[in-house]
Amino acid sequence: MRSNRWLTVFTMSVALSTVALAQTKAKDPSDLLREKLPADVAERVLEKIAAARSHELPAAALENRALKAASRGVKPADIEKSVDDNIENMKKSKDALEKARGKKPADDEVDAGADVIRRGVDGAKVSELAKSAPSGRSLAVPLFVIGSLIDRGLPSDSALLRVKEKLAARASDRELEGLPGKSGTAGANKPAVTGQDLAATKRPATTGSGAGRGAGGPPANIPANGGKGTRPTLPPGAKKPPV
Repeated sequence: MRSNRWLTVFTMSVALSTVALAQTKAKDPSDLLREKLPADVAERVLEKIAAARSHELPAAALENRALKAASRGVKPADIEKSVDDNIENMKKSKDALEKARGKKPADDEVDAGADVIRRGVDGAKVSELAKSAPSGRSLAVPLFVIGSLIDRGLPSDSALLRVKEKLAARASDRELEGLPGKSGTAGANKPAVTGQDLAATKRPATTGSGAGRGAGGPPANIPANGGKGTRPTLPPGAKKPPV
């Protein structure tokens, strides 16, 4: 009898725990949007997101962005317009990637492509990047890095070229993510890595005393300080050269 009673108590405890977990489970994004937006705006936004999902666009990204905007207090009308704009950019991104690779792109690739298109990159340029990338390589990180470079003040064509060069060199996602670098004081809106820096990494290392100074450094026969403050040691009997 006692064991049956304990079994009953244990079963009830498990049932109550299950109910508690169900109650604390995260709400569906659609429900959250209905809570945060006026009823009429919420319904229109959800209808547009549903239509995007039916066209195999990354609907989850649309929901998350709308929720973040609502949480920041963005006006409902602006959120609705943002959803419209994002959907259009996603369509352009999906078409550009499909034309370039002949297959359905992943949701994160479509979202990343839409992000750079929003920043002014033409869909044809997105296709060009996809065609030039190694076969089977995900373009999500490369496209997001392009957007990051543009945000840091680099012209879109330069950002595309830089990432394209890295892809051609089979750079990893981690290497691409480090491409923007840290901004210095003199160029707060520009990436620290420049086209000259990238070109320097392709040069052969110097030999002799200059080896190991890093790409783009002075030749082996030039002091690191440019010769300032130092004089060469002359052999015995040699004349001092004119200044």
